Amino acid sequence: MADTKEQVFTFNQKCEELKKCKFIMATTKIKDLLKCIVNCGELYRLFEAVTKDFDYPAFKAKCLVTVEDGIYQRSFVVLPQTVGQRLAFIFCVLVEFDRDTLNFNDFLRKFFPEDGSYYASYRSFCALVIQGLQDAVMQVFREQLESVGPLQSVAPNSYRAELKSVLNLALTEEISFLSESSLSDEEKENGAELLRALAVAIGKGDVEYIGALVSGYNYFVLTNKCVSEGVAELMETIGAYVREL
Repeated sequence: MADTKEQVFTFNQKCEELKKCKFIMATTKIKDLLKCIVNCGELYRLFEAVTKDFDYPAFKAKCLVTVEDGIYQRSFVVLPQTVGQRLAFIFCVLVEFDRDTLNFNDFLRKFFPEDGSYYASYRSFCALVIQGLQDAVMQVFREQLESVGPLQSVAPNSYRAELKSVLNLALTEEISFLSESSLSDEEKENGAELLRALAVAIGKGDVEYIGALVSGYNYFVLTNKCVSEGVAELMETIGAYVREL
């Protein structure tokens, strides 16, 4: 397995390729960067640590800003202040681009309008977001990963790691859906508690507990007639993840 220096070097190479590529190749290069993260053990564990309890919907609302500027609206990106939150936020945004739950072209047009061209918007995006990701990773490794604790030299299953990242995002979105639903506060909390327990079980790879919680949440959804657009995909992804354990 490559040592830390080699892994960070590979990561930086992927970031540089993304920053220098033509706009038409951007989504392919984003996919390559995410694959690099899940295939490099220390990077994978870093991002697993920072996204574990990260409230992505809350940060998305705070970091993707739209304000009234006279008679027009103006939108821009404000990255989180702390290194861990910045890493988690950018990673989740890239995962959304990869899954196309957040359209990359629309995102550039809205938050990096520049002179109206995709070329200029993309360069501006890379200068803020991708460079911000690189700088944050370098800072963490310079501090010898003190913020995420000791790392084990175990090669991750890249597909399982990708599924786990998708599930973390999907569970957070499902909790957000419940919080905005018409359910009573008590039922909202009951559903959220099931989802939080499911996230813990997925993190531990506890197949039996995952199965019990999935059954419990399915019953909750059917009983309360509170079905989100993403719940079917969530359950399918959980099934795929369990098969990889």
